[in-house]
Amino acid sequence: MKFDDVLNQIGGFGKFQKTLYVWICLPQILLAFHMFVSIFTGAVPPHLCLSTWPPPANQEPGPSPSPSLSFSFNFSQAELSCSLGGASQTAGLSNSSAQVEDEGFKPAAAAEGECNGGWEYSKEVFHSTVATEWDLVCDNANLNNIGSSIYMFGLLVGAALFGALADKYGRRTIILVGLALQALFGVGAAFAPTFYIYVMLRFVVGTTISAVIMNAFVLGTEWTGPKHRMLAGIITDYFFGVGYILLAGIAYAIREWRHLQLAISAPGFLFIFYIWVLPKSARWLLANQKNEEAMDLIQKAAFVNGQPLGNDIELEQDQKSGKTLEKQRKHTVIDLVRTPKMRRQSLIVFYLWFVNVLVYYGLSLNISDFGTNIYLTQCIFGLVEMPARTITLFTLNRSRRISQLAFLAVGGLACLLTIFIPDDLPMARTALAMVGKFGITASLSIIYVYSAEVFPTVVRQSGIGMGSMCARAGGVIAPTIYLLKRHSQKAPMVVFGLCPLVGAVLTLLLPETANKALPDTIDEVEGGGQSAENDKATSSV
Repeated sequence: MKFDDVLNQIGGFGKFQKTLYVWICLPQILLAFHMFVSIFTGAVPPHLCLSTWPPPANQEPGPSPSPSLSFSFNFSQAELSCSLGGASQTAGLSNSSAQVEDEGFKPAAAAEGECNGGWEYSKEVFHSTVATEWDLVCDNANLNNIGSSIYMFGLLVGAALFGALADKYGRRTIILVGLALQALFGVGAAFAPTFYIYVMLRFVVGTTISAVIMNAFVLGTEWTGPKHRMLAGIITDYFFGVGYILLAGIAYAIREWRHLQLAISAPGFLFIFYIWVLPKSARWLLANQKNEEAMDLIQKAAFVNGQPLGNDIELEQDQKSGKTLEKQRKHTVIDLVRTPKMRRQSLIVFYLWFVNVLVYYGLSLNISDFGTNIYLTQCIFGLVEMPARTITLFTLNRSRRISQLAFLAVGGLACLLTIFIPDDLPMARTALAMVGKFGITASLSIIYVYSAEVFPTVVRQSGIGMGSMCARAGGVIAPTIYLLKRHSQKAPMVVFGLCPLVGAVLTLLLPETANKALPDTIDEVEGGGQSAENDKATSSV
């Protein structure tokens, strides 16, 4: 009997699986905190060079700086004037601008691009940030961006490292290690004495994000029956979205960056009880010939679900030879591209991961017409994603392939259509961009589920790890796409439109996996004979 048949017999989504999903989903909230906290901890408030006040003797003094400085935020543009002669020596919040309303005040240091007297930062929005503590402004502003890039590189490294380790040591082990490291280094970042140590600690946190987020949804996928398997990706996305929204409230309440970093990291130590409640993957145990331990877990799941199994159950995996065992233990990421069909499917899935994250972050960085309050903007960004994740619940059971294709097409077409909107209709362009973001967000939710079902068990985690690496590469590249504006203002949206459309066409070459048994070996992917038998067995159940 195949493992999927056993799942159908004991309950593909019973009490055991529902409890498992609680344990899987709770860390997603903290993952969202870590992913987006730099929006607040790394923000650059309006600032003033102290050496430019009071004004020089040959300059007519204006009113005192306290009443005269009035900062007005505009999130739709960045207007840093650190090195512009005669310009205000103030800079905006994050990607906002700040203006000095006193036209008579013209800082002398601005022309030289230097500030020898230190910086004074507005505390209207933030009491302290990484930028204000280590003066990451003007000449040092690039360090803030480099730090963010290093964090994203940590996600890429974690995807490759922990993906391979999970196939070797199991999903549960890597989740526990990831949660422990995340809490430890996250708290450590709150006490970092220098910016460089802070960046190093954040890099490690980034690697653990990939470790937890990948293995959590794979563990859920491997314990869930075919008819409910999509929940592994979609429900965890919901909790990630909840964390996205909650972070706005937490950051609003905690304006000191060290306190905020500590507040989002310390709760991670509460997950220590996962050592006793988080189960291993029975499917992984069977693929690694740990049959006795797998059967004990299956019997436990059957008992919890109220569908006890007899002791005479024999799984197909039990009968595999020692030669097969030796082969299974030698599977590496090279096996993803070693055989023709596996290679084609792997490369397409990798591209889909890349393009989804590329466009997702590309649009998120550009859509800024929700208001000028950074906390409200963060909350709205989170809320916008909920409908996109919800609609996939109604489409995935019908078809994984058509769902992926359709939402990629919606996202791509909406982005392309923005280039035909006149400049005097900004609201229409923004509405289309939001439709594009809606489509890409839905598509991104689907690829988590779809890729887990395309890859066979023996290389599933390695495949997802490589896919996540491609996704992180897309996230790093997304901001640089806007450099194309030097050649054409419409170039970025053309890229964000065409790339998803190419992905939609390539999706036609992938197999349909809705309500079908997961492949366990590469031979099943290449030959298809086993899969056909599994489909019949699934249909009969």
